[in-house]
Formats: sequence, C-alpha cells, structure tokens
Amino acid sequence: MSGDRARGVGGDGLSGPLELIAELSRAFASSGDLEATIQRAVERITEYVGAQGGALFLVEEDEHGGEGSLVCHASTGPVKITGLRLGPRQGIVGRCCETETLQHVRDVADDPSWEPAVDAETGFTTRSILCAPLIVQDERLGAIELVNKLSGDGLFAAEDARLLEALAASAALSLHNARITERLVEREALEREVRVAAEIQRSMLPMDRPVPFPLAATNVPARGVSGDFYDWLELPDGRIVFCVGDVSGKGIEAAILMAKTASLFRCIARDVAEPGPILGRLNAEILETVTRGMFVTMAAGLLDPGPGTVRLAAAGHPPALVRDADATWHEIPSGAPPLGIGPFRQPGGPPEVDLSLRGGSLYLFTDGVTESPGPREGMLGIDGLRRAIDERMGLPAHARLEALAASLRAGPHRDDRTLLVVDGSPEPARPDLVPLLSLRFAARPERLGEMREALADACRGAGCAEGCTRDVVLAVDEACQNVIRHAYRGQEGEIDLEMSRDGDRLVIYLRDFAPPVDPAVIRPRDLGDVRPGGLGTHFIQALMDEEELRPADSGPGNLLRMTKRIQGGGA
Repeated sequence: MSGDRARGVGGDGLSGPLELIAELSRAFASSGDLEATIQRAVERITEYVGAQGGALFLVEEDEHGGEGSLVCHASTGPVKITGLRLGPRQGIVGRCCETETLQHVRDVADDPSWEPAVDAETGFTTRSILCAPLIVQDERLGAIELVNKLSGDGLFAAEDARLLEALAASAALSLHNARITERLVEREALEREVRVAAEIQRSMLPMDRPVPFPLAATNVPARGVSGDFYDWLELPDGRIVFCVGDVSGKGIEAAILMAKTASLFRCIARDVAEPGPILGRLNAEILETVTRGMFVTMAAGLLDPGPGTVRLAAAGHPPALVRDADATWHEIPSGAPPLGIGPFRQPGGPPEVDLSLRGGSLYLFTDGVTESPGPREGMLGIDGLRRAIDERMGLPAHARLEALAASLRAGPHRDDRTLLVVDGSPEPARPDLVPLLSLRFAARPERLGEMREALADACRGAGCAEGCTRDVVLAVDEACQNVIRHAYRGQEGEIDLEMSRDGDRLVIYLRDFAPPVDPAVIRPRDLGDVRPGGLGTHFIQALMDEEELRPADSGPGNLLRMTKRIQGGGA
C-alpha cells in the first residue's frame, strides 16, 4: 500500500482512518467469533498502515494472581507468530505494555530491547517496528505491533505512529466491549443452564399428595440449584420408603451428586425396602465415583401407615426429631458417618431404630433449617425448630409444614433448607375424593392445547355437562396464561395440574415453580376501568365457585386452588 493510502487519501474505497475505525467497530460489535475478528482487524490495520507484517498480543492473567504473559492471538505477513508467548516485560511489546506508551523503533539494531531470536529462527529480517498499547481506562489489554514499512526506505514515519495510535485506541475499546458482550452471553447461557438444572431437580422431587397421605416435605434452595433432596416411594404392600439428603458443597457439582444420589435411592428402594441396607448400597455406589472431598448426609425410613411404625437409619445426618402425642420430644442421632467418606463398619449399612409414632410425628431436616436465622439474634437451632413446631401443632400436618415452610422462606439464607414430616395421626380418609387428572407440562402457550383436551376429557368423565366443562377449561386456560405471562415472564418453567372430584364438586390445583407472589397484591382492577389487561382474575372468579392463590406447600412456586360444582345433564 502506498504512503498516500496510509494517510487515507485513496486506493481502497476508504476516505480516511475514520472509515476503518467504523469498520472495525462494526466487526467487533457483531462478532460471533472474537478470535477471527481479531485476526481480521490485524490484517486490515497492517494493510492500511502499509506494513509488511503485524501481530496483536493480549495479556493473559496468571492463574495465581501474578503478572501474566503476552500471547500473540493474531498475526499476518510472511511469518506467522500466532501463539508466541512472551514474558510481561519481554521485548519491545513488553516495554510498550509496561510503559503504556507507543514505541516507535525506526531501526531495531539501535534498540536495546530488540530480541533477534524470532528472526534467527524464521529467517525474517525486521528493520523497523511500531507498537501501540491496547488500553481501556486502567485496563491493559495488550499491544498491536507492526513491522517494516513497505514503501520508501522501509522505516516507519511519525505520521504512521500517529495513525497506529489512533487505530489501536479504537481497536482496544471495540475489543473491550466485545469481551464484555461475550461474557454476558456466556453468563446468560450459564443462567439458562442453571434454570434448566433447577427444573430438572424440581421434577425429581415427589409431587405433593393430599391428605390422608402421611408424608409432606418442603425444599427451599439457597441458589438456583439445590444440594438437598427428599423422596418417598409407595410399595405394593402399602408401606412407604422415604428419605432426606444433603450433599456437601454448593453449586452445580453438588447438584449433580444430588441428582445421582436421589436417582440411586429410588432404584435401590424398589428392591430393598429396609433403610439400613438402602444406605449401605448407596454408600458403596457413591464411593466408586464421588469427587474427593464430597459426601452426602442422609436419613432413610420405612413407614407402615397402619400401626404408625417407622424403621429409621441415618448416615451423618442431623438428629431426627420425634414429637409424641403428649408433646414429649425425642432426638434420634445418626448411627454412621456420611455417605462417600468410606466403608461402613457394619456391613449391612447403618444401624436401624424402630419407632412407634403413637399419634405423634417424625421430623427429618437438613442443617440449613437449624442454621437459618431465628426469631431473635443467632440461628434457629434444634430448640428453635421444636418451638416453631409446637407453636403450629393446632394445624394438620400438611398445613403445619406449609406454615413452617413460609417461615423458612423468610430472610436471607446461605444453605438449602429441607424439612420432611411423617405424621402418625393422618386425617381420616376421604372416600369421596376421587383423583381425575394429574398433569405436568411446559409453561409455553403451544402446550396449552394438549392441556385443554386432557382437562375436558377428565371433566366429561366426571359427569360434567358441556357448559360446565367449557367453564372449567376456560378458567384453567386463563390461569395458565397468567402463569406464563406474569409468573415466569416468558422464561422457561413448568406447571402442575391436578383435579379431583369431591362429592358434587371439582377441586383443581394449579402449581407453578416461579418466584412466590403475594396474593394480597394480585387483585383484579375495577371493571369500570376500560384499560386492556388485568381482567383475568375477574374472568376466573366468574367461571369458578371458589379460587385461592397461595405459596406452594414445598419448594418455590405458587398454588392456585379452584372449585366448581359439577353441573350434569342438560345444564
């Protein structure tokens, strides 16, 4: 390229360096491949200034916090040096970065920082160098270096130095912004992955069961994903195997081990009902693949609902609490170290304890519950948990747990919180409560058609006339639309739909897993207000006999309960 072109007067369709700056800015702003964009920028700057070769070095921070190396990320010219690594002060590039000033070396033979090793290895002859720092505010990104002017005597002039300095300043800003954008994209992708992982975890927890089912549980994650879990499995003979677990550590690694342990529990419990052997087999499986330093505290039990007896075993878990019918409390300590530490002394697994609830209740919890803030200063502790349960003993077990869960959600917390109750005096069975539909689906508008069809079939199966069926489907559809638009706000999520027949009424539960909302602030606006939107609650109230919105009994989310009297025949 001629000297006139280097000054922006002719040749390549650019009217000056501003056009090249604009071109580079657009390239970095729209880049889907930052390394390729850096390479193209070096080629364009080298060509525009009229140099024989060019290279761009970036500072790579030392992983221990020390001074990082200078690494060539792009190069052009007769010799490719991409990947070349220099010390933080090595050569003219190192001096440029350290002093944060442009280096104009008209003749490298006269410069003490010049290192001829690269020329000696490649056979290339370097005569003159321009090197400009890439700096944004106080951040040193690196430097861009040009070698050998193509025209004239092969040496760079002062006007070349000024031109490169201007181009480097623009390139540094564009590179800085592109890096920020790239990090934001990576962060958003990670957040999406965490949301998906959290949804997968929630789907692994058992669905809430209405009374008279004797177990209820709640899980409040400290982050998007949880290291806590609980589960229960009904056996063909009517007994129920259950567990509560807590994986050490936080974040994705703990969530992966949680998913593995929960899946293993369900598989093993189908073949082995006794809690001690279940934990023994779990420990053997986890020891084969667990990451060093990670472990799982866990309690497992086997409930026989008829006599109200429980066989319990625990491995490194906080003590179980039993509250007798006469309000006496008992602690059942763990009988073995956590899973993943080493083989158990007892070959069959941790020792088992037989309990008779005698109209009382058993409580299993993770340490996040007792370490949560108490009503006064300090942690809740086991004594505080006992008092919290005593204060709510006037409520049935499920409502008691819901009230405890609401108090656990309040205030900041650094650890996951999980609480499970086994009630030895369940409410009397409701023979007239007939399950009709249980459905989980993605919170997306295109999935609502399948939901409407399944709901309509269930309503007709319960004896509803077409008018009654239409009202139920319209109300539930409107509620689902509200969940998608206002609870999840367009983000990914799931909705649970359950419908039962209670005598002459349909009872419908609609649950989401979005952040809890305050039912007190969700009120329909006045019907006289003709602004669009906000009439969904009016619509649901008009179609259904009852509707109540409250936080979900366990885990995050909201629960909408609706009832509708069945209208059959010609209604």
